[in-house]
Amino acid sequence: MRWRAAHIHIVLVSIWMALFGVAPGFPAPLIDFDASGRLRLESRWHPQSGTFPEQSGHASGLVAEPEFHLEDTRGRSLTLTPFFRYDSADPRRTHFDLREAYLLLFGQSGSGEWELRLGVDRVFWGVAESRHLVDIVNQTDLIEHPDEEEKLGQPMAHLTWSADWGVVEVFGLPYHRARTFPGPGGRLRYLLAVDTDNPLYESRANQWHFDVAARYSHSFGPLDVGASVFDGTSREPFLQPELNSGGAPVLRPYYEQIRQLGLDVQLTLGAWLLKLETIQRSGARNLLGMKQNYGAMVSGFEYTFYSVGGSAHDLSLLGEWNYDGRGGNATNFFDNDLFVATRWAPNDVQGTELLAGSILTVQHAKGSAACGCTVPGRPRAAALNRVIKAEFDRARMLVETMSTATCNRDSLMFRPLRKEGDL
Repeated sequence: MRWRAAHIHIVLVSIWMALFGVAPGFPAPLIDFDASGRLRLESRWHPQSGTFPEQSGHASGLVAEPEFHLEDTRGRSLTLTPFFRYDSADPRRTHFDLREAYLLLFGQSGSGEWELRLGVDRVFWGVAESRHLVDIVNQTDLIEHPDEEEKLGQPMAHLTWSADWGVVEVFGLPYHRARTFPGPGGRLRYLLAVDTDNPLYESRANQWHFDVAARYSHSFGPLDVGASVFDGTSREPFLQPELNSGGAPVLRPYYEQIRQLGLDVQLTLGAWLLKLETIQRSGARNLLGMKQNYGAMVSGFEYTFYSVGGSAHDLSLLGEWNYDGRGGNATNFFDNDLFVATRWAPNDVQGTELLAGSILTVQHAKGSAACGCTVPGRPRAAALNRVIKAEFDRARMLVETMSTATCNRDSLMFRPLRKEGDL
């Protein structure tokens, strides 16, 4: 195991162990102990051969995610949710994480209630389906799935105050988790391997910069509103081309200091759900490597047909528009895209759902074109075919980009096709 990965795990486990000393007398006397979890076997088969010789057409694996919950007579509780994955094809995808390991305290004060979570936890913000713009507290576990839905556990102090006028949440985030990426042998990877062992940080404190976040949420009848702010280390790295110690070109993650204001709104009108997520972010780099303040949004609807054919099954139709104010200079492929999908829910005990959809690119009017690869249920796999020429004079590298674009079945990187002279 690499030292950096081991270091992170030591930090997370230390936080969990320290929780036993936070609340005097915990965990005895216990009134409740619960153990549950999930264990599954997985297998992936790719009908087409990989672009790179390290990539295999088949991978099998094992996932274990147990959950333990302890509660004492005063209602204080400890929750522990470790996560382990084994993957036969990509060693980097074999990993361990603490998804949750926190102490929960709560009480009443006046007409309101407070709740404090100390340790490692996962938090979700947002209402949209195709992309969660405002969801910024936890880091993405990208090696789990390219849809960016899986999150790493985040060390935090999370204080919640709820009353009739709404819910206020305040977060102290003392440690930054770097994003995971597939290794050279992983499928659905970038054209260049990502050097996850040597991330760069804008802050002199590196991953130990103390980030802060806050959110206010309330329901006004059929209208649910959430307003949030985040100040700290970006969860989305800028991937800058470099040469590694062996002279091979790689992408090195760089994490800027950013500030983000977010708003999420959902209006319920019978079978209709109208949704909006929008952010304003400053301090982040665009595709050209220059800092650019920008706004982004995702808005759309969800309409549900309940009890289809007299059964217990529900069928929903979804449509969303994704927009990024940086346009062709966006560092993601949601600069101007439509998402259409359908969701089937049998409403069984297991909570089964099936979601199938596609992301359709809205062509730019000038200077760019889109690569039309779409995959139901996940972001399209499209890539710019880059030729990188690197020259090192101890601290200098020149990156030249050819104006060609291709669809690549094993890359998640999307870049717009530009005319010569645009850069």
